[in-house]
Amino acid sequence: MNIDDIRHLLVVGTGTMGQKIALQCARYGYEVIAYDGFAKSLENAQERIPAYATDLVSQGLMTAAEAEATLTRITYTLNPEDGAQADLISESVLEDPELKGKIFAQFNAICPPHTLFTTNTSTLLPSMFAAATGRPDKFAALHFYGVWIKNLADIMPHPGTSPETLSLLEAFARRIGQVPTVLKKEYPGYIGNTILGALNAVAFKLVFVDRVASVEDVDRAFMLLEGTPYGPFGWLDSNGLDTIWHVMESGAKISGDPGAQEFADMFKREYIDKGWLGVKSGKGFYSYPNPAFLQPDFLRGPGE
Repeated sequence: MNIDDIRHLLVVGTGTMGQKIALQCARYGYEVIAYDGFAKSLENAQERIPAYATDLVSQGLMTAAEAEATLTRITYTLNPEDGAQADLISESVLEDPELKGKIFAQFNAICPPHTLFTTNTSTLLPSMFAAATGRPDKFAALHFYGVWIKNLADIMPHPGTSPETLSLLEAFARRIGQVPTVLKKEYPGYIGNTILGALNAVAFKLVFVDRVASVEDVDRAFMLLEGTPYGPFGWLDSNGLDTIWHVMESGAKISGDPGAQEFADMFKREYIDKGWLGVKSGKGFYSYPNPAFLQPDFLRGPGE
């Protein structure tokens, strides 16, 4: 199998990252099937993916014609059998190794032997459910960040991943406009999430634990120091706060740290339960579509 043999993609799980992955792959010419077992999630994806394409056009990253052609390459389905001809699967479901294992076992029975299986897990290790895939040599983590905002892709093998699979995934990542980093071994958090996790932990501590600064001042300080268009909290809003909470919850369970669980529970009460999910819901740490950090006077601070 070579990179040109990968033509049909199956995205399993149509939450925020599944939506972005589906659009990015279709944008680069792949035929994509977006599958979800929940009708409501799939309906949301059918609304959000065209909205993301519109955003890309408004940002000058695609023409209207390219966006229209991209969207025609995406098919939505509730039927797993529709993924039977996939050459590569990208999975983005909840951070539960048992659930992920069951899903991959299901598709192992459906897909042909050559199909590559990948997981977009943020916190789990591929070895936790590699055996359940039925094809551990053709399985690894292929983890995305902002896709078209932060085009970094982590590729993390487990001990049974074949060198051929790693080479194919590296080539595939480049084909869809990502810069791949291939880890030498399994490592919780990859490269990017380890760095971002440390940054986010400090940002949360400053605001919610030590209560020494506001969300706005933390972002303002970071933007001024690093010259970025947003700070940690603006970035988290774009990722989806429900996604962030799932990462928190999974990390707390894995670590067994009661303090981490307490913080995850607080975050759920104060944001998730209120429907404050970030950009996609219109409110998170900021209100959208015109968040404070994008206003011309934001960096000057209040009172100026």
